[in-house]
Amino acid sequence: MSAADPARRRKPRKVTEKFLERAALFHLERFATSAENLRRVLMRRVEKSVRFHGTERQAGAALVDDLVARYLASGLLDDRAYAEGRVRTLRRRGASARLIHLKLRQKGVADDVIAGALADHGEHIADPEAAAAAALARRRHLGPFRPPAEREEKREKDLAALARAGFSYDMARRVIEAPSPEDLADDEGP
Repeated sequence: MSAADPARRRKPRKVTEKFLERAALFHLERFATSAENLRRVLMRRVEKSVRFHGTERQAGAALVDDLVARYLASGLLDDRAYAEGRVRTLRRRGASARLIHLKLRQKGVADDVIAGALADHGEHIADPEAAAAAALARRRHLGPFRPPAEREEKREKDLAALARAGFSYDMARRVIEAPSPEDLADDEGP
């Protein structure tokens, strides 16, 4: 029998309150997550149990909802804190506000929570979008971070890289056409 043989695969566990609690805590130990994303993770387990064991989908969904509500009430799950942490991490890596918004929406975070996290992060930086664009340019060796001999021939490619990352054309042009990395240092903030 090979490792991919269906007879050797582990059977999904039957969903119980205790099983879901352990699965949720295990997930939270390993990953920061939003309430909606945890709900999705646990519902995948419920769906497997429904298919394999014939358990009730509604009963499993009720257990998941109760568990998520309990974790929200206790502070174990906090979408605001999750969003703030992701904004800090993604901005440091050079993500645009547009990309951050998209990623957090995919994780089930509400628009007002995302907007608040982006606004809070931008309070101490004059232009957070410019700082993120400069950080991405540094990380990817774009524009002024390229060897001078390659800058002109790679200009369009660099502009496209920043556009794909969600930055406006004006912002991408401002970063790519900066004369030197030192000229971007003011944008990068602390």
